[in-house]
Amino acid sequence: MMKKIFVPVDNSDYSDVSIALAVAFAKKFGSQLVGSHVYAAKMHDVRFKQMEYTLPEEYQDEVELEKQRRIHDTLITMGLQLISDSYLEVMKQKCAKFNIPFEAKMPEGKHFIKLVEDIQASDYDLVIMGALGMGAVKDSLVGGVCERVVRRINTDTLVVRNLEPIEEATGNILVGIDGSPESFSGLKTAIRLGHKFNKQVEAVGVYDPYLHYIVFNSVVNVLTERAARTFRFKEQEQLHEEVIDTGLAKIYQSHLEVARAIAKEEHDYALKITLLDGKAYEKILQYTRKTQPWLLVLGRIGVHSEQDMDIGSNAENLLRLAPCNVLLSSQRYFPQIDVKAEEILVWTQEALDRMEKAPPLVRGIAKTAVHRFAIERGHSVITESVIDKAMEAIMPQRASEKLTRVAKEIAEQKVLESDAVQTYICGECGYAAHNQQPIKCPVCSATPERFQRVDKRSLAHIAIDEGGAAEEETFDGVRLQWSEQAKKALRRVPRGYMRRNVKARIEKSARSQKIGTITNAFATQIIDENMDEAAAVREDAPELRAVGATARAQSDSQSTGTVTSFESPLQWTADAIERVNLVPAGFMRNITQTRIEQRAQESGMTQVTLDFAARVIEDGRSLANEVLGQYYQQLNPE
Repeated sequence: MMKKIFVPVDNSDYSDVSIALAVAFAKKFGSQLVGSHVYAAKMHDVRFKQMEYTLPEEYQDEVELEKQRRIHDTLITMGLQLISDSYLEVMKQKCAKFNIPFEAKMPEGKHFIKLVEDIQASDYDLVIMGALGMGAVKDSLVGGVCERVVRRINTDTLVVRNLEPIEEATGNILVGIDGSPESFSGLKTAIRLGHKFNKQVEAVGVYDPYLHYIVFNSVVNVLTERAARTFRFKEQEQLHEEVIDTGLAKIYQSHLEVARAIAKEEHDYALKITLLDGKAYEKILQYTRKTQPWLLVLGRIGVHSEQDMDIGSNAENLLRLAPCNVLLSSQRYFPQIDVKAEEILVWTQEALDRMEKAPPLVRGIAKTAVHRFAIERGHSVITESVIDKAMEAIMPQRASEKLTRVAKEIAEQKVLESDAVQTYICGECGYAAHNQQPIKCPVCSATPERFQRVDKRSLAHIAIDEGGAAEEETFDGVRLQWSEQAKKALRRVPRGYMRRNVKARIEKSARSQKIGTITNAFATQIIDENMDEAAAVREDAPELRAVGATARAQSDSQSTGTVTSFESPLQWTADAIERVNLVPAGFMRNITQTRIEQRAQESGMTQVTLDFAARVIEDGRSLANEVLGQYYQQLNPE
C-alpha cells in the first residue's frame, strides 16, 4: 500500500502542505515520492505571436522579428524549466533529509492533461494534490486543475484543504459508508492511516426517508385525476411508511455493521458507527462541520453509480464543500461475505427475474441483503422463498405480505385517527415502534430504556395551549393537526422550495411516529435542524443563518411573538430590540436584523442602538417605496 505517491506542485500554500503530507506518508509507509510540475512554454509562444503587431516599428522587419522569436522561445523555455526545477528542488531536499526515494518530472504542456496522462500511465498508489493552486481567490472552492484531474483518473486521491501541518492537525478520520466496494476500500485505507497517525476512525452512513414524500407532495399537483388514481398515492406512501423506510434504515445500518466487522476482524479495530437520516451529502457536510475531522474518506462513486462514471454526486458536492481534507477512494474492496456469496450461491431463474423487477436504484443493495441473509442461514440456492424471507428479515414483520396486499390493508386502517395506537420512539436512531415497546431496536439495536413513549392525548392538550389546532390534509388524504404556534414557526422558513421541503419533513416525521398533532416543539426541532443544514451548505446566505440563530429565541417567546435578546456578533440595546420586534415575526424580522447588523459592521460599530436600527429600517422602507413607485409608474405611464 502506498508504495509510490504522486504530488503535483506549483509553489502554492496548498502545494507546500501536499509535499509535507506526502513526506509524512512516505516516512510511515516507506513510500517513493514523485513530484511533478507542468510548464506551458507553447502557450507563452502563442501569446507572443499574438502580440507581435504591438512591437515597435524597428522590430517589424522579418529578419529581426524571427530573431526576436528565437530569443523569446529560448528565454521562456529556459525560464520555465528553471522555475519548475526550483519548485521540485524544494521537495527533493525534504525527501533527501529523510532518505526518501524521489523522482522529479517536468512535462511541458497543458497542466491537467499532462498530469492525467502521467497518472494513467503510471503505477501510483496515491495522488496528493492541493484543492486550490496559485490562481485561488477568496470564493474558490476547488481549483480547475484539481477538478479536471480528479474527474479523469482512477487512482486514490487525497485533496488537501487543511493547511495545518499534519503534526499539529487535530480531528479524526471520518468515512462515508454506503455499501459500495469503493467505500469499503476507503474504510480500510482510513483504518491504516488512523493506526499510522494515531487518529480515531468513525464510519457514517446516511439514508433518506424524506425524498419520496417530498416528490409525491410535488407530483400530486401536476397529475391528472385519472393519473393520480392510477398512481395511488395513499397506497404508495403507506407502503413507504410501513415497509420501505424502516427497510432502508436497516440496510444502511447493516452496511455500517459490515464496516465494523471488517475493522474488527481484519484490523482488530473497534470502529465507531453513526447512522443519519436525510440527504447524504448534506448530512455528511453538516456532520463534518460539527465534528471537524482531519480527513473525510469517500468512495469516488457510490453504490448506485455506473462503473464508468467519473465521480458520484455526493462525492463531488463534498469535495467542493467539506471543510477538511478529502480522500476519494477509487479502489474496490468486497467484504468476505459478499465475495463468498458470488462464489457459492446460485440463483434460480425465477429469483433472478424477481430481482430484475426491483427498481434499479435499490437493486444493488437488495441483492447484497439477500446474499448476506442466505449465507448466514446456510442456503446455497437462492429461490423466491429465500428472497421473501430475506425481505422479512430486513423489513418490519409480515412485510412481504404487505407488498402484495398493502392496498387492502390501507383501506381498512385508520391509524392516525385512532387514539389506541401507542408509539415508542428510539432515542438513538429515531425508529418508531407501535403498540408495543421493543426489547431491542431493529435498526440500531438500542436497549428498551432508550425508547420513549409518545402520549398523543398530551400532544392534543399542548396544541390547545398553543393557540388551538387546525386540521390540514396531506397530498394523500391523511389529516394532521397543526397548532397555531407550530404554523407560525413554519412561517419563519423562507418561502418556496425550502418551506415546502421543511413542511414535508415535519409531516413525514409525524406520520412515521404515528403522531396526529404537530406541536410547536415538534416542528421547531425539525425547522432548526434544516436551517442549520442550509446555513452549513450555503455559507453565503446570512438570512438562513439568521433564521436558525433566532429560532430558539422566537420559540421561547411563545404566543407573544417577541424576543428579548438576539444571538448576534454585536451588542443590541433593549430599545433597539424592541424596535425590531415591531417588524412582522419570521422571515421579515430575520432579514431586517441581518441588514442592520451588516450595516453596523460596515460602519465599524460594536453596538446597535435604537437610532441606528430605526434609520436602517427607514432606509429600507424608502427604497422599497421608491422601487414600487417606479414599478407602478411603468404600469401606468399616463
